[in-house]
Amino acid sequence: MKNKSVYILGLVTLSLSILSCIGDNGKADGYGNFEATEITISAENSGKLMRFNVKEGDLLNKGDFLGFIDTIPLALKQEQLEISKAVVSSKSRGVLSQIAVLNAKLKTANANKERAENLVADNAGTQKQLDDINGEIDVIKQQIISIEIQNAPLVNELKSIDVQLKQIDDQIEKSKIINPVSGTVLTKYAESNEITAFGKPLYKIADLSIMKLRVYISEPQLAGFMIGQEVTIKIDDAEAMKSFKGIISWIASEAEFTPKIIQTKEERVALVYAVKVEVVNDGRLKIGMPAELWINTKSN
Repeated sequence: MKNKSVYILGLVTLSLSILSCIGDNGKADGYGNFEATEITISAENSGKLMRFNVKEGDLLNKGDFLGFIDTIPLALKQEQLEISKAVVSSKSRGVLSQIAVLNAKLKTANANKERAENLVADNAGTQKQLDDINGEIDVIKQQIISIEIQNAPLVNELKSIDVQLKQIDDQIEKSKIINPVSGTVLTKYAESNEITAFGKPLYKIADLSIMKLRVYISEPQLAGFMIGQEVTIKIDDAEAMKSFKGIISWIASEAEFTPKIIQTKEERVALVYAVKVEVVNDGRLKIGMPAELWINTKSN
């Protein structure tokens, strides 16, 4: 009787296993590779790399000072512009002092005019005296206008020098190599004491703390995926596959032909949708690493 019970229990277990295999073909719901947003940081100025403290694999924070490009030529040009500005300013002050003298004369002439008008009104002065004063006032005004015209080019030259000085300040600031985003240095393209140029790549960086798995799914699968859904991601491990929790962050709105990396004939002609899954990286996930996506209800 005991042997019969064991036999029946074995049959039940076998039946459940068969049903489980029928319900799940043992295949993942999607296959893909991990990727990250890679940013190439380039030089914003030309010159010799006086200092560049970066190593591949370094974990950098946003705003870290990594080095600088030689700024001596810029400093010399800045000093030359400062001297030019001082010379032009001196000329302009000389012109402005002449205008100040003429304004003082104009003020005196206007006072004389007022007195002459009062004398003429009281029949104590002549019209000729008033006309002479008016003529003097007109001459002074014309002299002021003439000198202001002479000063205009000096004022414009000063404005031009100020703009050039601002450009030099901007170039000096851009000679500092400041890391713009947090992440891990993937590749280093330059070394200290090398001559660099504007736009030349210095290093490549990417945030590897959260990796994105890009997988492709068929149209029948699409209904089972939605943004924000939690899924299971599996990667190869030494003994058994390692599982990670993932969150679907993006689903393509349009279908595309299966990527070339899919080699089977049936899948090459199929239309698929791209899906991105965000996975917190514990250090084991690398760019380009293959992985499997499993819908949790199915994997569980």
